[in-house]
Amino acid sequence: MDDRFFRDAMGKFATGITVITAEVKGTTHGMTANAFVSVSLNPKLILVSIDKRAKMLGYLQETNRFAVSFLASEQKKESMRFAGQKRDEEPYIFERFSELPVIKDALATVVCTVINEVEAGDHVLFIGEVQDLQVKDGEPLIYFKGNYRELKDLN
Repeated sequence: MDDRFFRDAMGKFATGITVITAEVKGTTHGMTANAFVSVSLNPKLILVSIDKRAKMLGYLQETNRFAVSFLASEQKKESMRFAGQKRDEEPYIFERFSELPVIKDALATVVCTVINEVEAGDHVLFIGEVQDLQVKDGEPLIYFKGNYRELKDLN
């Protein structure tokens, strides 16, 4: 099968959108990702998948701490910005949570310490132990078939 066919098939799985943030030597770095999964309740573990070509790979390897912000439905602009699809003249103003930069008004923010990294094809999987988290009310930003979508209540 070719890469496009595989990508299209994977796009049939609706996902939420996250922004992964890390701080290295006083500089904040962010990257949009939908490759996020909750792994374990005890201990509390999550996983993010980072392309080997992404700058974020080196940042996570250097700092060993990161945050994951779950984007709300009205945060498409933030998703596009940290995916490199939209350039803003003004620097992004991050909030701080548990000593790390995070996306303001995200539905949830999870702060982690890297406990393991595993090479998997053209990506590296980072398993993070959750150190802190916060949650807010709202609807998630959804991605399906290469487009942003809204979660609609079917009741």
